[in-house]
Amino acid sequence: MEFKAQSIADFLGGTVEGDAEISVSNVAKIEEGKPGTLAFLANPKYYKYLYETNASIVIVNLDFVPEAEVKTTLIRVPDAYKAFASLLELYQQAKGFKTGIETPSYIDSTASHGNDIYIGAFAYIGKNVKIGNHVRIYPHVYIGDNTSVGDNCTLFSGVKIYEDTIIGNACIIHAGAVIGSDGFGFAQTKDGTYKKIPQVGNVILEDQVEIGANSTIDCSTMGSTIIHKGTKIDNLVQIAHNVEIGENTVIAALTGIAGSTKIGKNCRFGGHVGVAGHITIGDNVNLGAMTGVANNVKSDRTMLLQPAMEFAHAAKVAAIFRNLPQLREQVIDLARQITQIKKKLEDN
Repeated sequence: MEFKAQSIADFLGGTVEGDAEISVSNVAKIEEGKPGTLAFLANPKYYKYLYETNASIVIVNLDFVPEAEVKTTLIRVPDAYKAFASLLELYQQAKGFKTGIETPSYIDSTASHGNDIYIGAFAYIGKNVKIGNHVRIYPHVYIGDNTSVGDNCTLFSGVKIYEDTIIGNACIIHAGAVIGSDGFGFAQTKDGTYKKIPQVGNVILEDQVEIGANSTIDCSTMGSTIIHKGTKIDNLVQIAHNVEIGENTVIAALTGIAGSTKIGKNCRFGGHVGVAGHITIGDNVNLGAMTGVANNVKSDRTMLLQPAMEFAHAAKVAAIFRNLPQLREQVIDLARQITQIKKKLEDN
């Protein structure tokens, strides 16, 4: 499908600067733009590519001021990043969605599903499962007994949903994710061996939650592990039993959250963050990549390093750390001078 610049601008509520009749049929990164493609520019690091890109149309912010001649057609919008995301969503919808139930797949006779669904080959739908409308379940998905899946959800290939899980509306779970596996609970006995503690709770994903590929969310020992509305979790993230994560929190890859920790809303965790168990992290907390958190964190904090420190203090620590080789040499030199002074005093 082809779209003219003016049609795109009308859809986005933007204005055209250049050839309003030029058409595009695909999208591209601005540094890789070719004739017939549409790109966007929001990050200042990529400004230089605007003057050399071959993309036919580039979406830019209203306040963008070019520093040289621009050959491509521009569409100015209030927020280029959000506008481009809207176009990608429209582009994806135009490609269409699979529908129907493929064979072989197993759907228990006690399970129910809504309208306009897709269930791929080799999927397994257990007893008393409830699936809403417009749900996409790709091949090799397992959905355990007594699970409910809300409307407009997508479960990609290889997703495993254990029994009693509750999934809200418009959730996306990517390939290989496991929801509801046992929490890591063991009691050590007198002879040093470990006795498994049964995990009898479940997992609740509220509306508009997205879970990345190969991430795991453990069921609770009792009660529920809860991921609240709008939270986005990246690939290869481990969420342990009885964790609760607040609304609209985003967690990057390789992060691990230990059991029974409570995380507030609107938090942002960088990659490879580690959070200890049985602590509370407030609202609007930012944790930089590889931060290690062992104690409670109050709301509206930005933390870095291991153990986690507030940003200003962490910056000072980092500056000292960078100077450690020089400081070491100075300490060695001072020790040498002190030794020489002591020797002189003893000789006298």
